[in-house]
Amino acid sequence: MVAFQAGRGAPASLAMPTLARLDQNAAPGVRYFSGIATYARSFRLPKGWKKGQPLWLDLGEVHDIAQVTVNGQDLGTQWHAPYRFDLGSAVHNGTNAIQVRVANSWVNRLIGDAQPGATKVTWTAIPTYNADAPLRPSGLVGPVTLGTTR
Repeated sequence: MVAFQAGRGAPASLAMPTLARLDQNAAPGVRYFSGIATYARSFRLPKGWKKGQPLWLDLGEVHDIAQVTVNGQDLGTQWHAPYRFDLGSAVHNGTNAIQVRVANSWVNRLIGDAQPGATKVTWTAIPTYNADAPLRPSGLVGPVTLGTTR
């Protein structure tokens, strides 16, 4: 599940069976979204993992900044590749909850606002992007992996 920051033109949430770039989504509210998208999922520990051992989450491709929270514990923010986080201190036996908050720039929203007939979501004193400008990659793309080795 992906939840979108309110007031940015996107739906409140979207079920994504597989990770994909937001800027390639068919829905204009998602395609032109700029802000924070929160990806949520639960997972179980991999077999063989022992308490106290590092457990590495690698987010793969991210556009642009990622913050990871596991079981309510903030594990930090990464703004460049590799997007890796050690979850070892935050996980427990059974089901674990993970949230990945991904923020992108406002370029795609400015391009969306320039579309013919669009309801404007942002404001800028000087229009800097035309409707035909290329969109910037956005969102959590992956592949996301979890393992005991870095």
